[in-house]
Amino acid sequence: MTTFVLVHGAWHGPWAWDRVVPLLHAAGARTLTPDLNGPGDRGLHDDAGAVVAALDAAVGEEVVLVGHSYAGLVVREAADARPHAVGHIVLVDGWAGPDGAALVDLAPEAFVSAVESAARTRGDGRRIPAPPPAAFGITDAAAADRLAARLVPQPLRTFTEPTRLSGAVDRVPGTAVHCRPRTYPFDRFGRDLGYRTRALDGPHDVMLVRPDPLARMLLEVGEELQEGEA
Repeated sequence: MTTFVLVHGAWHGPWAWDRVVPLLHAAGARTLTPDLNGPGDRGLHDDAGAVVAALDAAVGEEVVLVGHSYAGLVVREAADARPHAVGHIVLVDGWAGPDGAALVDLAPEAFVSAVESAARTRGDGRRIPAPPPAAFGITDAAAADRLAARLVPQPLRTFTEPTRLSGAVDRVPGTAVHCRPRTYPFDRFGRDLGYRTRALDGPHDVMLVRPDPLARMLLEVGEELQEGEA
Protein backbone atom coordinates (compact mmCIF):
# COMPACT_ATOMS: atom_id res chain seq x y z
CA MET A 1 0.00 0.00 0.00
CA THR A 2 1.28 3.43 -0.93
CA THR A 3 1.21 6.28 1.55
CA PHE A 4 0.90 9.77 0.08
CA VAL A 5 2.22 12.56 2.28
CA LEU A 6 0.43 15.62 0.89
CA VAL A 7 1.92 18.98 1.83
CA HIS A 8 -0.02 22.18 1.23
CA GLY A 9 1.43 25.42 -0.07
CA ALA A 10 1.65 28.93 1.33
CA TRP A 11 -1.47 30.58 2.78
CA HIS A 12 -3.28 27.21 2.66
CA GLY A 13 -3.79 24.34 5.07
CA PRO A 14 -4.29 20.55 5.00
CA TRP A 15 -7.84 21.25 3.77
CA ALA A 16 -6.33 22.03 0.36
CA TRP A 17 -6.22 18.27 -0.26
CA ASP A 18 -9.80 17.54 0.86
CA ARG A 19 -10.99 16.67 -2.66
CA VAL A 20 -7.92 14.58 -3.51
CA VAL A 21 -7.74 12.48 -0.34
CA PRO A 22 -11.01 10.51 -0.89
CA LEU A 23 -9.91 9.60 -4.42
CA LEU A 24 -6.62 8.21 -3.13
CA HIS A 25 -8.38 6.34 -0.33
CA ALA A 26 -10.82 4.82 -2.82
CA ALA A 27 -7.83 3.35 -4.65
CA GLY A 28 -6.55 1.78 -1.44
CA ALA A 29 -3.88 4.32 -0.57
CA ARG A 30 -3.15 5.90 2.79
CA THR A 31 -2.68 9.66 3.20
CA LEU A 32 -1.04 12.00 5.66
CA THR A 33 -1.57 15.77 5.43
CA PRO A 34 0.82 17.63 7.74
CA ASP A 35 -0.17 21.13 8.82
CA LEU A 36 2.47 23.79 8.18
CA ASN A 37 0.52 26.49 10.02
CA GLY A 38 2.41 26.20 13.27
CA PRO A 39 2.49 28.96 15.88
CA GLY A 40 4.94 31.83 15.99
CA ASP A 41 7.31 33.25 13.40
CA ARG A 42 8.14 29.99 11.73
CA GLY A 43 10.48 29.49 8.79
CA LEU A 44 11.07 26.96 6.03
CA HIS A 45 13.13 24.73 8.32
CA ASP A 46 10.26 24.55 10.82
CA ASP A 47 7.92 23.49 8.01
CA ALA A 48 10.38 20.87 6.82
CA GLY A 49 10.50 19.56 10.39
CA ALA A 50 6.72 19.10 10.36
CA VAL A 51 7.02 17.02 7.20
CA VAL A 52 9.90 14.98 8.65
CA ALA A 53 7.60 14.11 11.57
CA ALA A 54 5.00 12.85 9.08
CA LEU A 55 7.64 10.77 7.32
CA ASP A 56 8.69 9.27 10.64
CA ALA A 57 5.05 8.32 11.24
CA ALA A 58 5.06 6.45 7.93
CA VAL A 59 8.31 4.56 8.50
CA GLY A 60 8.40 1.24 6.67
CA GLU A 61 5.73 2.29 4.16
CA GLU A 62 6.09 3.10 0.46
CA VAL A 63 5.89 6.88 0.55
CA VAL A 64 5.16 9.35 -2.22
CA LEU A 65 5.93 12.82 -0.89
CA VAL A 66 3.88 15.55 -2.59
CA GLY A 67 4.48 19.29 -2.28
CA HIS A 68 2.32 22.02 -3.77
CA SER A 69 3.76 25.43 -4.67
CA TYR A 70 5.96 26.75 -1.80
CA ALA A 71 5.95 23.26 -0.29
CA GLY A 72 8.14 22.09 -3.16
CA LEU A 73 11.04 23.58 -1.21
CA VAL A 74 9.74 22.10 2.03
CA VAL A 75 9.37 18.52 0.83
CA ARG A 76 12.81 18.47 -0.76
CA GLU A 77 14.42 19.57 2.50
CA ALA A 78 12.40 16.97 4.41
CA ALA A 79 13.34 14.25 1.91
CA ASP A 80 16.98 15.27 2.21
CA ALA A 81 16.72 14.60 5.95
CA ARG A 82 14.94 11.25 5.42
CA PRO A 83 15.99 10.03 1.94
CA HIS A 84 15.44 6.36 2.79
CA ALA A 85 11.86 7.08 3.88
CA VAL A 86 10.75 8.56 0.54
CA GLY A 87 10.23 6.51 -2.60
CA HIS A 88 9.28 9.39 -4.90
CA ILE A 89 8.83 13.15 -4.73
CA VAL A 90 6.04 14.89 -6.65
CA LEU A 91 6.04 18.65 -7.06
CA VAL A 92 2.68 20.16 -8.03
CA ASP A 93 3.44 23.58 -9.51
CA GLY A 94 6.25 23.48 -6.98
CA TRP A 95 9.06 25.91 -6.28
CA ALA A 96 12.36 24.04 -6.06
CA GLY A 97 16.04 24.71 -6.39
CA PRO A 98 19.52 23.76 -5.20
CA ASP A 99 21.02 23.95 -1.73
CA GLY A 100 20.87 27.51 -0.42
CA ALA A 101 17.99 28.63 -2.63
CA ALA A 102 15.07 30.42 -1.00
CA LEU A 103 11.75 31.11 -2.67
CA VAL A 104 12.72 34.78 -3.00
CA ASP A 105 15.78 33.67 -5.00
CA LEU A 106 13.65 31.68 -7.44
CA ALA A 107 10.71 34.06 -7.85
CA PRO A 108 10.60 37.07 -10.19
CA GLU A 109 11.49 40.44 -8.72
CA ALA A 110 7.88 41.64 -9.04
CA PHE A 111 6.65 38.74 -6.90
CA VAL A 112 9.28 39.34 -4.23
CA SER A 113 8.57 43.08 -4.12
CA ALA A 114 4.83 42.41 -3.83
CA VAL A 115 5.07 40.01 -0.89
CA GLU A 116 7.62 42.14 0.95
CA SER A 117 5.45 45.22 0.47
CA ALA A 118 2.33 43.36 1.61
CA ALA A 119 4.09 42.16 4.77
CA ARG A 120 5.33 45.68 5.50
CA THR A 121 2.16 47.63 4.75
CA ARG A 122 -0.69 45.21 5.45
CA GLY A 123 0.92 42.68 7.75
CA ASP A 124 3.02 43.09 10.88
CA GLY A 125 6.28 43.12 8.94
CA ARG A 126 6.68 39.38 9.46
CA ARG A 127 3.54 37.92 7.87
CA ILE A 128 2.28 38.21 4.32
CA PRO A 129 -1.50 38.66 4.05
CA ALA A 130 -3.13 36.17 1.69
CA PRO A 131 -3.52 37.35 -1.90
CA PRO A 132 -6.94 37.16 -3.57
CA PRO A 133 -8.12 33.75 -4.85
CA ALA A 134 -7.51 34.87 -8.43
CA ALA A 135 -3.77 34.71 -7.65
CA PHE A 136 -4.21 30.94 -7.35
CA GLY A 137 -6.28 30.72 -10.53
CA ILE A 138 -9.63 30.46 -8.74
CA THR A 139 -12.05 32.78 -10.54
CA ASP A 140 -15.46 31.18 -10.01
CA ALA A 141 -17.24 33.52 -7.58
CA ALA A 142 -18.54 30.86 -5.18
CA ALA A 143 -15.27 28.94 -5.14
CA ALA A 144 -13.33 32.16 -4.67
CA ASP A 145 -15.44 33.12 -1.67
CA ARG A 146 -14.89 29.72 -0.07
CA LEU A 147 -11.14 29.91 -0.64
CA ALA A 148 -10.80 33.50 0.58
CA ALA A 149 -12.46 32.53 3.87
CA ARG A 150 -9.86 29.83 4.53
CA LEU A 151 -6.59 31.46 3.46
CA VAL A 152 -4.27 32.56 6.28
CA PRO A 153 -1.26 34.91 6.49
CA GLN A 154 2.09 33.38 5.56
CA PRO A 155 5.28 34.06 7.55
CA LEU A 156 7.71 36.03 5.40
CA ARG A 157 10.60 33.96 6.78
CA THR A 158 9.27 30.86 5.01
CA PHE A 159 10.05 32.65 1.74
CA THR A 160 13.41 34.12 2.74
CA GLU A 161 14.99 31.20 4.60
CA PRO A 162 17.44 29.32 2.33
CA THR A 163 16.98 25.62 1.78
CA ARG A 164 19.44 23.31 3.53
CA LEU A 165 20.28 20.29 1.39
CA SER A 166 23.11 17.80 1.85
CA GLY A 167 22.61 16.22 -1.57
CA ALA A 168 20.84 13.14 -0.22
CA VAL A 169 17.56 14.26 -1.81
CA ASP A 170 19.16 13.96 -5.24
CA ARG A 171 19.03 10.17 -4.86
CA VAL A 172 15.23 10.26 -4.61
CA PRO A 173 13.45 10.22 -8.00
CA GLY A 174 10.95 12.95 -8.70
CA THR A 175 8.14 14.15 -10.92
CA ALA A 176 7.28 17.80 -11.51
CA VAL A 177 3.64 18.36 -12.41
CA HIS A 178 3.19 21.80 -13.94
CA CYS A 179 -0.21 23.36 -14.45
CA ARG A 180 -1.40 25.00 -17.64
CA PRO A 181 -1.79 27.85 -18.33
CA ARG A 182 1.71 28.45 -16.98
CA THR A 183 2.25 30.98 -14.20
CA TYR A 184 5.87 30.55 -13.08
CA PRO A 185 8.50 28.23 -14.62
CA PHE A 186 7.64 25.19 -12.52
CA ASP A 187 8.41 22.90 -15.45
CA ARG A 188 11.93 24.32 -15.65
CA PHE A 189 12.46 23.96 -11.91
CA GLY A 190 11.67 20.25 -12.27
CA ARG A 191 13.87 19.72 -15.32
CA ASP A 192 16.79 21.48 -13.63
CA LEU A 193 16.56 18.91 -10.84
CA GLY A 194 16.47 16.00 -13.29
CA TYR A 195 12.81 15.26 -12.56
CA ARG A 196 10.47 14.10 -15.27
CA THR A 197 7.84 16.72 -16.04
CA ARG A 198 4.14 16.24 -16.67
CA ALA A 199 1.63 18.89 -17.74
CA LEU A 200 -1.81 19.15 -16.19
CA ASP A 201 -4.48 21.51 -17.46
CA GLY A 202 -5.82 23.58 -14.60
CA PRO A 203 -5.06 26.55 -12.35
CA HIS A 204 -2.30 26.77 -9.78
CA ASP A 205 -4.69 25.46 -7.12
CA VAL A 206 -5.50 22.51 -9.36
CA MET A 207 -6.29 20.22 -6.43
CA LEU A 208 -9.30 22.38 -5.59
CA VAL A 209 -10.95 22.31 -9.00
CA ARG A 210 -9.49 19.32 -10.88
CA PRO A 211 -8.79 16.71 -8.19
CA ASP A 212 -9.52 13.70 -10.39
CA PRO A 213 -6.73 14.05 -12.97
CA LEU A 214 -4.28 15.03 -10.25
CA ALA A 215 -5.22 11.99 -8.17
CA ARG A 216 -4.76 9.78 -11.24
CA MET A 217 -1.26 11.14 -11.77
CA LEU A 218 -0.38 10.53 -8.13
CA LEU A 219 -1.75 7.00 -8.22
CA GLU A 220 0.29 6.25 -11.33
CA VAL A 221 3.41 7.29 -9.42
CA GLY A 222 2.36 5.05 -6.55
CA GLU A 223 1.84 2.11 -8.89
CA GLU A 224 5.28 2.62 -10.42
CA LEU A 225 6.79 2.72 -6.94
CA GLN A 226 5.13 -0.55 -5.97
CA GLU A 227 6.19 -2.21 -9.22
CA GLY A 228 9.75 -1.12 -8.57
CA GLU A 229 9.63 -2.69 -5.11
CA ALA A 230 8.26 -5.98 -6.45
